[in-house]
Amino acid sequence: MKNGLFLFLTAFVIIWLIYQIFIVSKTKKDRKKGIIKHPTEVLYLVSVYKLDLKDVNYDLLLQVISIVSALDVAAVVTLCVFIKVYLLSIILCIISTIILILITYHIVYLIFRKKGKKYD
Repeated sequence: MKNGLFLFLTAFVIIWLIYQIFIVSKTKKDRKKGIIKHPTEVLYLVSVYKLDLKDVNYDLLLQVISIVSALDVAAVVTLCVFIKVYLLSIILCIISTIILILITYHIVYLIFRKKGKKYD
């Protein structure tokens, strides 16, 4: 149990740092230069859920995406490390990754849809 928790936390921190360095900070630098390039996760939310980026705090959205993505990857890594059968591990990793991404990004959309609504 301690090994699983340690693996989860280590994977979470590493993936979160990678997102912060390569996606969040790069996107912020590009926006300051006037370049409008959105990460794939943001494009997914915009295309599938029609999230209006004008109504949300974009920096907060990037931070939430980095945390959610790190949680997804850490959960999948932790799950798949403890499965001893190699083929089963690969199949479970693929299926759990798809399910986790669909669920977590739907939750992110629901949160930002409520925050972005304008009340009269």
